[in-house]
Amino acid sequence: MADESKNSLIEVRGVHRIFQDGAVEVHALRGVDLDVEFGEFSALAGPSGSGKTTLLNMIGCLDRPTKGTVTVDEVDVSNFNKTKAAEFRLNRIGFVFQAYNLIPVLSAYENAEFVMMLKGVPASERREKVMELLHEVGLEGMTDRRPHELSGGQQQRVAVVRALAGHPSVVLADEPTANLDSAASEELLDLMWTLNQEHDVTFLFSSHDPAVIERCTRVIRLDSGEVVGDERGEVDG
Repeated sequence: MADESKNSLIEVRGVHRIFQDGAVEVHALRGVDLDVEFGEFSALAGPSGSGKTTLLNMIGCLDRPTKGTVTVDEVDVSNFNKTKAAEFRLNRIGFVFQAYNLIPVLSAYENAEFVMMLKGVPASERREKVMELLHEVGLEGMTDRRPHELSGGQQQRVAVVRALAGHPSVVLADEPTANLDSAASEELLDLMWTLNQEHDVTFLFSSHDPAVIERCTRVIRLDSGEVVGDERGEVDG
């Protein structure tokens, strides 16, 4: 882990991302500059096509910039090949996706421990950490249930535990409430807020959900691939 007193957790400098659509160049990001500090509870917001998911993918090593640099936890990830990117994601990035992305044949416990297992963490250590987290998110009685036996909100809580179990530098959440009803969304946001406040977990969302945006202490607004606003405020849990 990097020394929190030295640099931002995430530094984006002059990032462009151009996609080729036949003969047409699509400029998804246009010279984005951005810093995210340790412990932030922030959102990338904007309309569909604004570039927020593209930017999140750059930070999460799921894509590479056409031009510019992305640094995460003092590591320049801009030009990682697939192997280096996968290794970095495994060890430094936690993901929470819109579609949960749980493995259907695995139980809640097995899904939650999956990242730790890939990292080679001993079984006893995995169990202690995963059970602690499942208890914290209110799923201690559901460890043996498979995804189809859980509600959408419960599945997303398992995804949060999976993201946290590997002790990542940052959790990236791409439209995490999109498939949840309003009550489940509020419960999930309450959980993430508590993890941020009590355990100093850094969260960066990509979302157009007003419920997410209202809960974040910082909202970075994008439009047509550019940062057009950066609002900070205090949120009362």
